[in-house]
Amino acid sequence: MVHRGFAAVVAAAVIGVSVVGCGSGHRPAESKDGATSASRPAYSGWSQVPERLGSDGTTITVGDPAAPVAVHLYEDPRCPVCKEFETTGGAPRLRAATLRRETRTQYTLASFLDGRLTGSGSEKAVNALRAALEKGRFAEYHDVLYAHQPAESVDGFTDAYLLELAGRVPGLRGPDFDSAVKSMKYRSFVTRSEKAYEKAGGAQDPKGPGTPTAEINAVRVPGEYNGVLFDGDAFSRLLADIRANPGAWRNAG
Repeated sequence: MVHRGFAAVVAAAVIGVSVVGCGSGHRPAESKDGATSASRPAYSGWSQVPERLGSDGTTITVGDPAAPVAVHLYEDPRCPVCKEFETTGGAPRLRAATLRRETRTQYTLASFLDGRLTGSGSEKAVNALRAALEKGRFAEYHDVLYAHQPAESVDGFTDAYLLELAGRVPGLRGPDFDSAVKSMKYRSFVTRSEKAYEKAGGAQDPKGPGTPTAEINAVRVPGEYNGVLFDGDAFSRLLADIRANPGAWRNAG
């Protein structure tokens, strides 16, 4: 049963908006030198945005560490609903907020669709994304993969296709990256990341929470309200409301 608090917070963001989907004052966070993220200039492009692998060895974080709102996404590269979120849903607004240092985005990458649909495209794509992180091009490559995602039923993320798409990201292709893609250099990361996704489902969903799933400031958006992820205006307002009054969102959970 979903807490009424979620309904109140989400309703405040989506009032007047038809959302269809599948499946008190706030002081901005301070960085170690005392400056708030809001006081810093926006990033001019993705080449300036920090990317890093978390201490858990699976969570990839993109954005200012001092950003007041953290959005944690669980995605599978072959998931067509993830593509909807990333290309026409709330993700474009999330990327803009990340460039403005208002949010930081965290990713846990799943590969369960390979087992469900057969093939290895999800695993290969996750491996390639991990290789892109080493080059500081994760965010850009992630966007390119979803923009050019093959049909779910087609195991289209082959080595050749992943390298072709990497050519669209300036500075990504090179001997090290190409070799990492072809050799599945980060296979152990792929396995650990899938296990982290499954663990996130808890006892209720031991195979994982489903993709896409979003947690905002460590509070999961319930499935009943997942529609907000697919409406850019509504999702943007929700992030702004949480940034302005984080306590209301935290208490909603």
